[in-house]
Parts: sequence; structure tokens; C-alpha cells
Amino acid sequence: MAELELGPVLRHVTETSVTVWVETDAACEVDVLGRTARTFQVHGHHYALVVVDGLEPGTQKQYEVKLDEVVVWPLPGADYPPSILRTLAPDRPQRLIFGSCRHATPDALEQLGYEPDALDTYSQRMATQEPDRWPDAVLLLGDQVYADNTSPKTQEYIKSRRPVDVPPFLEVSDYEEYTALYSESWSDPDIRWLLANVPSAMIFDDHDVRDDWNTSYEWRRDIEATSWWRDRIIGGLTSYWVYQHLGNLSPADLETDSMWLAVRAAGDAGVDAAPLLERLAATADAEVDGDQDAAGMRWSYTIDYGRTRLVVVDTRCGRVLTETERTMISDAEFAWLAEQVDGDYDHLLIASSLPWLLPWAIHHVENWNEAICAGTRGPRMAKLGELVRRAADLEHWGAFAESFERLGTLLAEVSRGERGPKPASISVLSGDVHHAYVAKASFDPPGSVPVYQLVVSPVHQTVPQAIKIGFTIGWSRTAAAIARPLARWAKVKKSAVRWDRLAGPFYGNELGTLVIDGRVARFSLERALRTPGSAPRLATVNQTPLAWRDSTTAEPLAPFPARAQLS
Repeated sequence: MAELELGPVLRHVTETSVTVWVETDAACEVDVLGRTARTFQVHGHHYALVVVDGLEPGTQKQYEVKLDEVVVWPLPGADYPPSILRTLAPDRPQRLIFGSCRHATPDALEQLGYEPDALDTYSQRMATQEPDRWPDAVLLLGDQVYADNTSPKTQEYIKSRRPVDVPPFLEVSDYEEYTALYSESWSDPDIRWLLANVPSAMIFDDHDVRDDWNTSYEWRRDIEATSWWRDRIIGGLTSYWVYQHLGNLSPADLETDSMWLAVRAAGDAGVDAAPLLERLAATADAEVDGDQDAAGMRWSYTIDYGRTRLVVVDTRCGRVLTETERTMISDAEFAWLAEQVDGDYDHLLIASSLPWLLPWAIHHVENWNEAICAGTRGPRMAKLGELVRRAADLEHWGAFAESFERLGTLLAEVSRGERGPKPASISVLSGDVHHAYVAKASFDPPGSVPVYQLVVSPVHQTVPQAIKIGFTIGWSRTAAAIARPLARWAKVKKSAVRWDRLAGPFYGNELGTLVIDGRVARFSLERALRTPGSAPRLATVNQTPLAWRDSTTAEPLAPFPARAQLS
């Protein structure tokens, strides 16, 4: 009899459907509310994605998961409320939670002194609430797993498979070891229950593969010369497709996605789909090297939550890094992004795992570093710049100046209503940098919708004192005044984008919430805290209104709620 290994994980949600992902220990038929799917196989592991469609908008149903007609979820004796499928409602306020950088689980790392896991703590609170207070979706913005910084538990598994005195040592080496990472992270009881009740969307960042993944042309040249990298990148992207990317696709997208159709056909025939997915992984990885044939693999995607449009942008695998070209996303990817922001919606959310707007001084340093690495101050400075780039992780949008300005121009056009009706709010959601903050970019003419940068990181990680000091200094006007001439010395052009810090920096394990009600939008940030003798709790550390007036009439829409209403 087949058993449930991981899941259920609720994924793409619409007004009439929810997709449900599971991993099982054997081939079987998976049933959720009478909708069924056969499993497919990758390297001997079995998975299914069930499209539960034909539902009514704004409704909720308790559900079970059956494998070959045997109920396997909810787990027997589990001390959690029943699992529920909820569809979107066009007239209901939306609540989206988001964050990034979740390292393993509290149990796996308890001996390392981590603060409470913010997502675990959120799940524990959610289990005490009525379902109508649950979020409509959770957006995980990268570093869902740490392939290069494994937990003691995963390290023991790695030691049981191969020698660890040669590269990649105790880092993950292949698909099989990636499955152990996902198993460790998603079998955490609180996370498992949360993902079984809240639809999720995901995108990778560097630690899902390796720290500073695709930082530069030189980085790729060096890593590709190692004996272990190919297995790592193929395993990483193959597992990403299975565990994360597949569930980002809508039911309509699934019906036209050639890879999904091929994988599903292989599953129906009892054939392992690993060769299909490994060819896709190799092709996707080649896009960074300027391979035009790779442009057809797009990890970016769009989801509409009612009148809110979420555009999730791949800023890792979609880069172009050659001897003559350096862009955060390719021309084809940027053209796709421009198409996605066209249209009629109330709120635009651009999700980029890497922040677009950084602390001012750090942005200027990244500008400087990119320029000298390109040779503006000679070959010796270029070599020094590459060493600094890798040591200091200088690889955000600020280190891709042309792409930074191009995105700024596009968002300015949206803010002025040049690409469709003017939205009520525009926000860039990001993580990566192990602290949280709110920044705002404003554009001419007066009346243009401001663009907010909302950064929430980490969900479960440590924040070294050096990071706190560095980012706090990075936000100072004095540091910016010192760093700006450095960028000019490196022949960096003056940016057309100006931004202000509204809140932060905040440190600790945190989770962000967006509440959207019509054309009103607000953001809140909560930090997980532990009080001796009691369970972890979430404390609100910031609230920021994003849209509280109609941008076309300047008339107030509704008062910004008090703190208690957001907690």
C-alpha cells in the first residue's frame, strides 16, 4: 500500500480551483475531493499534482487525501484542525504572507541557537484561528532549502551515501540529496499543516543551488571547471521543477506546458521522467551563457489574486553572463515582464528574490564594483573587484546597473498610467539580505503612484552582528555621501531612480503580510519572539499603508487601520 511521504501542499489557487501536490513512496492514484491523478516518477521518487477544479468562488471545503482509495491525510492522531481547501473570492479582502530564507527546521537546528522560526510560529497561531482569518496565499521568495549549508541531520545522510572529504564535501551533490533537503524542511509538522491549508507560490534564490549562484561570468567559469558542479546544478534545477516550479503553474498553463505533458505521459506509461527533466535543467542553465535556445524555459510566472497581479521574476537562472553582456534578466525575459505589467488591475506586486532598492551606500558600492569589474579602471582593479564581489555578495540589482535602470523605467511607466489604468499601489517584494525594511521610490510628475520596496528576510536564519552593522551603516546618509563619489570614480552614470527609506532596518526572523481590500493596501511586519517559559509568538514591528487614497482622484478610500486590527 502506498504511503504519503510529503504533502499535501496546496499550490496554485483561483476562484474555482486549487492544485494539490504530494510525494508518495510508490506509484498510485491520488484522490482529492473526487479529482484524481496518477503519480509520476523521478529517480525512483513518486509525485502527483491533482487539479481540484469545479469549485465555487469564495468557498471552503474540508478535504482528505486518498492513495488508491485509502485515506492518508489528515495524519492519524494529528493535533491540528481539519485541512481546508479555499477558493478566492472576488469581493473578499485578500491576505498574502511572504518572506525568504528558511534554513531547515527548528528541531534540526535547535542546538545552534536560532531564534524562533517565523513561519512555524505563524502556523501555530493560525491553528487557533477561524479559517476566514487565514491568509489566501503564502509567497516564498527564495532559499527554501540550503544546498550549501546543510543541517547536522542532512549531513549524516550525506555521509551514509558518499565520502565527504572531497568536494562538494557536506554540501548537496545531486537529486537524491536534494530530496532529503525537501523532506527535512517540509516534514516539519507546523509547516506541513500550514502548506496543506494555504496555497503557496515559490521562486528560488542562490542557496537553493549555491551561495552567489550566477554572480558573474568569472564565477560561472570557475564553478563549471569543478568535477561536481554539473551534478549539482542538474539536481538542483530538476528538483526545483518537481518540488517548487510545477505548482506555480495554473491549470490552464498545465494543459499547454510541454514538459508537464511529457512528464505526465511518462508517468502513465510507468517510465521514469528524470531524463526529460535533466535535459530541461541543462537547457535552462545554458541561458545564462547567452544560449538563445534556452530562452524557452521560463521560471518566472504571473498569478492574479482577484484584482491584484503578482509577477514573480527569476533573477538567478534568467541572468545573462558572458564576456560582453551582463544583465539581471535577458531581453526575452524583460519583454515578457513588460507584457505582464500591462493591463487593468488594482495592485501590482513584482516579486524578486533580490531587492531592487538597497540601502543607498550599498547600492553605490555595487555600482562601483560592477564598473571596475568591467574594466573601467584597468585590469588590475578588475581582478580586485571580482574578489570583492564574491567576498561581499555584491550581486543584487545594483550590481546590474543597466537592468536596475530598465526596471525603474518600466515601473515609472506603470506608476504614471502609461501601460494601462493607473493602479492603486505598486510594490516590489524581496528577501535575501537577512533584514527587513520598507523603501519608497517616487516618480514625476506629481500624482504618479509610488513604488514600495518591501523586504522580508529571514524567516528562519541567523543574523550575524556584522550584517546588522553593515546594513545599518548602509542606510545612513553619511555612508551614502562617501560611497556615491566612489561610483562616480568608477565612471558609473547617475541613476534616474531616487528612493527614501520609510522603515527599518529590522532584524530577526520575520514574516510580512499584505492586506488588500479593494483599492486599499497595507503592509505589516511581524517578528518571531521567544519568552522564557512560553511558546514563541509574533510581534508586530511595522505597519505601512501602501494605498489609502484613490490615485486617480486623491480622495481617501478608507482610514488606515489601527495596530490591533492587523495583529
